[in-house]
Amino acid sequence: MDAIHTIAIGAGLAWASGMRLYAVMFAAGLLARVGVVELPGNLAVLTHPWVIGAAGFMFFIEFFADKIPGVDSLWDAVHTFIRIPAGALLAAASLGVSADPAWVMVAGILGGTLASSSHFAKSGTRALINTSPEPFSNWAASFGEEALVAGVMWLAFSYPVLSLCVLAVLVAVSIGLIIGLWRFMKVIFGKLAFHSAVAADAASGRASARLSTGTH
Repeated sequence: MDAIHTIAIGAGLAWASGMRLYAVMFAAGLLARVGVVELPGNLAVLTHPWVIGAAGFMFFIEFFADKIPGVDSLWDAVHTFIRIPAGALLAAASLGVSADPAWVMVAGILGGTLASSSHFAKSGTRALINTSPEPFSNWAASFGEEALVAGVMWLAFSYPVLSLCVLAVLVAVSIGLIIGLWRFMKVIFGKLAFHSAVAADAASGRASARLSTGTH
C-alpha cells in the first residue's frame, strides 16, 4: 500500500470517527477480516473478533441513541472525550510500528484535529436541530451522517486522492459550521442575559416601590 493510500485511510477513518466511531471501527474491521479491504499499519488490530464484537455492540446502541432527540446530544457530550482521542489513535496506528515516531505523533495530532472538526460540527448542529419539537429532522440528520461516513470510508479505500480532496472540503465546511454555531449561540445567550437583566431590574423596581409604599 502506497503512502497516499495510507494517509487517505488514516485521515478518512479519523474524520469519520468524529461522527460514528463505533460504526467506523466495526465496518473497517469486519470488511478487512473478510478480505474486502486492506488496513495499513497497526489498524489490522480492528480485525480481531473481540474488537469487531465490541465495536458492533456499541454501534448497535449508538444507532438508536443517535436518533432520540436529547439523548443524541447527551451521547455526543459524553463522546467528546472518546471520539477525538480515538481519531488520533486511528490516524497514528495507520502508519505502523516501523514508521518514524515523529510522523506517528504528527499523524495523531492531525487525526485528533480531523475527528474534533467533524465531532463539534455534528454535535453543535444536532443540538440546534433538537430545538425543534418534531423528531423527523433529527432522524434525517442521523441517517444523513451515517451515509456521509460510509461515503468517506468508501472513498478512502477506493479513491485516495479524491478522498483527501473531499476531506479538505468537509473540514472547511465543518469549521464554517462551528464558527456559525458559535456566533448563533453568542447571540442567543446575549439575548437571554439581556432579558434576565431587564426582568431583574423590573423585579427590583417593584420591590422598591412596595417598600416605599409600606413606609408611608
